[in-house]
Amino acid sequence: MKLMACLILLFFGLELMAAVNLNTASVEELTQLKGIGKVTAAKIVEYREKYGFKDIRELINIKGVGEKKFEQIKDDLTL
Repeated sequence: MKLMACLILLFFGLELMAAVNLNTASVEELTQLKGIGKVTAAKIVEYREKYGFKDIRELINIKGVGEKKFEQIKDDLTL
């Protein structure tokens, strides 16, 4: 029973630590990033559909995501 509990905690812990993929994340997934609300998340998805992301740094091209916010979340991003 303890093993089962440990495995469940490990699984959910890894989910919480998983990086958000800018090229596949939904609006809901993007809002899990610190400081990213639904409006900004929708802008991220719109940008992705138009251009795609080749570098996480492109996120600062989106209104509502400046250098400061990018620095706060960059470790939680992937492509």
